[in-house]
Amino acid sequence: MNKPLRRIAIFCGLLVLTLLLRDNWLQYLKADSLKEDPKNRRVTIARYATPRGDIIVDGNPITGSVESSKTGLSDLKYKRTYKNGAMWAPVTGYASQAFGATQLESIDDGILTGNDDRLFFRKTLDMITGKEQQGGNVVTTLNGAAQKAAFEGLKKQGGKGAVVALEPSTGKILALASYPSYDPSSFAGNSDDDAAAWKKLQKKYNPNDPMLNRALRETYPPGSTFKVVTAAAALENGKYTSADQKTDSPLPWVMPGTTTQLKNEGNIPCKDAPMRVALQYSCNTVFGKIGSDLGNDKMLEEAKKFGFDAEQFTPVRATASVFSDDMNQSQTALSSIGQYNTAATPLQMAMVASAVANDGKLMKPYMVDELESNLDPIAKTEPEELSRPLSAENAQILQDMMETVVEKGTGTNAKIDGVKVGGKTGTAQHGVENSENPYAWFISYVKQSDGSSPVAVAVVVEDESANRDDISGGGLAAPIAKNVMEAVINSRK
Repeated sequence: MNKPLRRIAIFCGLLVLTLLLRDNWLQYLKADSLKEDPKNRRVTIARYATPRGDIIVDGNPITGSVESSKTGLSDLKYKRTYKNGAMWAPVTGYASQAFGATQLESIDDGILTGNDDRLFFRKTLDMITGKEQQGGNVVTTLNGAAQKAAFEGLKKQGGKGAVVALEPSTGKILALASYPSYDPSSFAGNSDDDAAAWKKLQKKYNPNDPMLNRALRETYPPGSTFKVVTAAAALENGKYTSADQKTDSPLPWVMPGTTTQLKNEGNIPCKDAPMRVALQYSCNTVFGKIGSDLGNDKMLEEAKKFGFDAEQFTPVRATASVFSDDMNQSQTALSSIGQYNTAATPLQMAMVASAVANDGKLMKPYMVDELESNLDPIAKTEPEELSRPLSAENAQILQDMMETVVEKGTGTNAKIDGVKVGGKTGTAQHGVENSENPYAWFISYVKQSDGSSPVAVAVVVEDESANRDDISGGGLAAPIAKNVMEAVINSRK
């Protein structure tokens, strides 16, 4: 072969090698990023080419799929529908042809579309038989009756707020409600009407921010409900060993390093009050001084055991609740009564009540029980212990204190005949120098005659239009918690 031909051959060989390298780079190294590229329309077309699988509650679907209308982008065949969409939106999220997907619709998109690798054999069989590809289902832990009681309770209240209910022994989420809410069906397509509905829901145009998942993503000062954590810290650190031991709580009490007295609400018996009485009447001085005496480090350690300062994944991500470090004694005192920098999601405060009810064992919260294909399980969530904030002995002391709150304290509106209810109210200051209406909180649990606890609940209510003097955790939040607890009890009879 002469020299010019040899050069041409070598050059052509290099071109072929370059093409092979490029082809392999695209097919193997870049495949995932190209597949997930928002500009790759084939992914969107495939996602909506067949009906999605369903999200299941109590054995029944709360979602569906219908053929898209002729308006919008005609190459997207099916769009999502929702039953009682506003009630379930904090659980499902949305799947929209135009605006993508969130929450369970996004996290389990591969299962719902049928494209997950775990559905390989199912997809292969459908291809052989010529059957239309079907998505799998996401089976939740939610209790329909509890969710309805939570959502309707918030709606009736008329302000903003959220409810979370957990099964203490497993961590299963039984209710997850946020109000105001939105119907994901209203923008599930890609027409002009869908775009208009989406725009109306954005915070810029709707200050009530209905798309905010207040149960998981909003943090509030927990107010006096945090006194349960402070009481747990006192017991776990041996500062006090029983519910009825007198505390070292002078009245008035001036916070260390300041000339400021920590005030109590009204004329209540807080001087040297035992923790049972202090929780019953919600004494700021008692729990503020406990937190100050224990110090920032010990209070922070106990708060972290309950889940503070860490994001939770249910699998939907929940914002981390906050208990600060590097605080002085007076700041720690205020934080120990749920003020200053302390902030918590409703999920977090449900976890606090759940751990107490479960004899000190905190279970990891979760809302997906299993993933299934054609009714066959693909994956199942097993309950998992998250931490032990209290010993069983100290948890039972705290249960006794919380049951006194409901029996003859600030939480009597949560009483339920035939069962023991433990609870704690909270009225958390809000705004600069407490200038805005406070938040109303209530956390609680039920104990049945056999000692089991089927449900723990946290409720927070924001009511900007209410008379300030009428706002209290016992008045606004406790009745909602009671209805949720009753719904769970009745659904298991």
